[in-house]
Amino acid sequence: MIYGWSMMGGYGFGHWIFFAVMVVLLIYPVGRILGRMGLSPLWAIVAFIPLVNVIGLWVLAFADWPARRGWSSGM
Repeated sequence: MIYGWSMMGGYGFGHWIFFAVMVVLLIYPVGRILGRMGLSPLWAIVAFIPLVNVIGLWVLAFADWPARRGWSSGM
């Protein structure tokens, strides 16, 4: 018999370690960027919800950022 990926019953410990590392590598920079924008870094959790993350990017692209409200409009 040929055993491929479909024959593996579940995820091993190494897969969960890899997943945890990838979560940290994504959440940390997104949280830092949101913090610099003047928003709560906890909004980085939205990056893991499918379709909501894309909608969130579009909202952030066109929203008035709280950190920029005090700047002059000379841009």
